[in-house]
Amino acid sequence: MIVTITPNPSLDRTYQLDALELGGVNRATSDRVDPGGKGVNVSRALTAAGVRTTAVLPLGGFSGLLLSDLLLRQGIEVATVPVRGETRINVSVVSPEGLTKVNAAGPELSEAESAALLAVVRRDFTGPDVQWLACCGSLPRGLAPEWYAELVGQVHSGGARIALDTSGPALLAALAARPDVVKPNRDELAEAVGRRLATVGDVFDAAGELRKRGAGQVLASLGGDGMLLVAEEGAWFGTAPVAEVRSDVGAGDASLAGFLAAGGSGPEALASALAHGAAAVQLPGSAMPTPADLDPAAVTVTADLPLDRVLTD
Repeated sequence: MIVTITPNPSLDRTYQLDALELGGVNRATSDRVDPGGKGVNVSRALTAAGVRTTAVLPLGGFSGLLLSDLLLRQGIEVATVPVRGETRINVSVVSPEGLTKVNAAGPELSEAESAALLAVVRRDFTGPDVQWLACCGSLPRGLAPEWYAELVGQVHSGGARIALDTSGPALLAALAARPDVVKPNRDELAEAVGRRLATVGDVFDAAGELRKRGAGQVLASLGGDGMLLVAEEGAWFGTAPVAEVRSDVGAGDASLAGFLAAGGSGPEALASALAHGAAAVQLPGSAMPTPADLDPAAVTVTADLPLDRVLTD
């Protein structure tokens, strides 16, 4: 089983527009509501791939109830930690002008709620049947940057492997706890090392720095330029071109799900991550791909790294 924990989950409402008029009245041609948050999306993608998963979530208010209900309808097991604040609602507007997102801050968790979230993971999800714990997304108000580091330390002691998808101070603080894999995108990786990353070689060097600081593997997402996996066993670069991008909401989460579902290491897992990410960007809103949406033949993975390749701005 793969367990995900999302400290700041959301309801994601997506509106599709023929045109976006700032300051005016815009009428949507379609809209949808999906359960959201990075770990939630990973669980959704795993379920679509037929992998058993449980989503651990702090939920509050009507939006929290709706989020839980939507996940249960999709056949996803949910472990809920009740909180007093209201679960946030994020809005995405997709138009010919591009994707516009408005993300709410979310509730502020109390010290007791923070402790309860850790306790649920430690008590129920550190057994031998848990292959991976995916810790995903930003930390809500009330949780210190070291919160993920504490969680990684506790879960490692129970034997589960840790995948960490976060950024900023929370990522840097967690590296010392030695997560098994971290999944930054290009901007997050650049922030972590404090410099601009212009080429695949720059990304490779930055990933090596994160490994020296404690990360077992670095799965770097480079958007349309592909993905780079750097591990002790070696490094691999892969691409999966797509004809049209409909929405990149949740595409990185789908990639992480594909990586973990394929074992979480090596070129085969990287290929699975690329196939899932490429499929996700061709779907509306934050819809997660099913096996029928995947196109493994479009994926190319190589150990011959194109270090001089310039990345797209």
